[in-house]
Amino acid sequence: MDEAGEIVEEVRVENANLNDLTQRYAGVQAVLEATSNYYHIHDTLSEHLDMTVANLKKINQIADTDKKTDRVDAKELARMLRLNSVPESYIPTEEVRETRALVRGRQTLVENRTEYANKVHALLSDHGITEDVKPLTEKGRESLRELSLPAPFDTLLESYLDLIESLTEEIQKLDETIEERARSLKETQLLMTIPGVSYYTALTIYAELGGINRFDGDKEAVSYVGLNPEIRESGDSQIEGSISKRVSGRVRWLLVQAANTAVHTSNDEYLSRFYDRLASRKNL
Repeated sequence: MDEAGEIVEEVRVENANLNDLTQRYAGVQAVLEATSNYYHIHDTLSEHLDMTVANLKKINQIADTDKKTDRVDAKELARMLRLNSVPESYIPTEEVRETRALVRGRQTLVENRTEYANKVHALLSDHGITEDVKPLTEKGRESLRELSLPAPFDTLLESYLDLIESLTEEIQKLDETIEERARSLKETQLLMTIPGVSYYTALTIYAELGGINRFDGDKEAVSYVGLNPEIRESGDSQIEGSISKRVSGRVRWLLVQAANTAVHTSNDEYLSRFYDRLASRKNL
């Protein structure tokens, strides 16, 4: 798009040679959507182009349009870049990207393992076996292997247990890498001084928040994690609602687990009293 807002050329990046693009348009401004796979494109183009990464959640003109196509989005992004009005997205460093891949990869393996554990429970329920079994523990899997189910369900059960065992081994390998990386970073070392915060929790917080300096203050960081209360104003009254739950659900879930761990293991009287008071208020 030229300075007058007229489209000069349309290029589909997925079909283009990125190195050729950087040479043809070296020095010009360019804007890119913060999609799930933008890192490679950004890194390649930014070697010679003045790159901006757009936060699409903040671009209502794109997010709320009834007509949403790649061409419409690209034109709108180019227009906003020309007007210097693109809300920018955070671009994580290579280290943060690696750490995110590590902790998110572990989460994927845990979710897959849980899925197969649920399949085991469903298989047993279909055969009227209601006793409490724990396929995620070694002892539980040993007892499950002793069950006698008719074919082909016996084969299915064996396969599910083998997959759970294999995933458990892979998770343990990742845990070793996660612990090693968490020990090497001063940020995660500091986070682990908080009661209930483990290696994995600390590294996930670090990875998901990225550079803490990108936040103006603690309130902005809390808002990013979605732990800030929603505020509703009506006339002269202001009501605080439940937490906003915006953005990083992964960090929120881990912080809940960390809080439960801290309450029951830290022997902190203040924390215990606060928890009991909150639990009674919520009828927990």
